[in-house]
Amino acid sequence: MTGNKKGLILLVEDDPMDAELALNAFRETHLDNEVRVVETGEEALDYLLGRGDYADRTAHPLPDYILLDLKLPGLSGLEVLKILKTTPGIKRIPVIILTSSQEESDRALGYDYGVNSYLVKPLSFYGFLEVIQNLCAYWLTLNVPPPVPVAMEG
Repeated sequence: MTGNKKGLILLVEDDPMDAELALNAFRETHLDNEVRVVETGEEALDYLLGRGDYADRTAHPLPDYILLDLKLPGLSGLEVLKILKTTPGIKRIPVIILTSSQEESDRALGYDYGVNSYLVKPLSFYGFLEVIQNLCAYWLTLNVPPPVPVAMEG
């Protein structure tokens, strides 16, 4: 896929196999964007809030998009989403839930908490590839991102 908007994608995924599947799908899609991977909800918030190992914003810039799994150890993806979408400076970052959960309650809470899109992980690589291709086509080519908050402009 050519014509992608440059930008950083934060992939929040605790399963190494699913993370590698996503990264392989991005490569197959010829995604030019940088993808950073964190494995827990706590690590995602540390990254997004610039805490601990992620305090250096030059080395760890805010992402332009977040792909968020729900079933994370410790702090769940829904808890991360709820905090993210109520925190000035990061609440406008588009969040796409990418999960195996087809639970109606997870979907409802995701949208209640402000998710921008909810995608269910396909079981096959080719199904996953199709989801990633469509995701890239929409979010990285067609979508007009929200404006950067004044405090974040630099």
